[in-house]
Amino acid sequence: MATGTFDLIHPGHGFYLEEAKKLGGEGARLVVVIARESTVRARKRVPIVPEKQRQEVVQMLKMVDEAVLGSETDMFSTVLKIKPDIIAIGPDQNFDLEHLREELKKRGIAAEVVKVKGYHRSTLDSSCKIIKKIKESDFPPGSFKHC
Repeated sequence: MATGTFDLIHPGHGFYLEEAKKLGGEGARLVVVIARESTVRARKRVPIVPEKQRQEVVQMLKMVDEAVLGSETDMFSTVLKIKPDIIAIGPDQNFDLEHLREELKKRGIAAEVVKVKGYHRSTLDSSCKIIKKIKESDFPPGSFKHC
């Protein structure tokens, strides 16, 4: 299982999900939990892409077997439904891994928690960088007439 916002898809998302799937070994299934709009607002910023569309795009990625929307109230309820062997945490996600492991144990969830190492570095390697570039761009008049 992997989790994330996946607001504006970029190569870093692909890298993270490929690495997450590799953790399960040959024949592994990768279920990706998409953060709800309320969660994104509370933890990051206002999302650009609606949650159902983010789920649809992530489901299209070749390494993803299933994409589901997370819970708006208790992230562990989604984990209980999925019953993963491994929970992959992205390299830029700031979860307290020990706290996460303790909570899983309290709830009787025997999933291994693994932080994905490495990161696909590029000029636009985060949704925030993409948004910032768009905001700072000087588009010529008429650039959006066909949008």
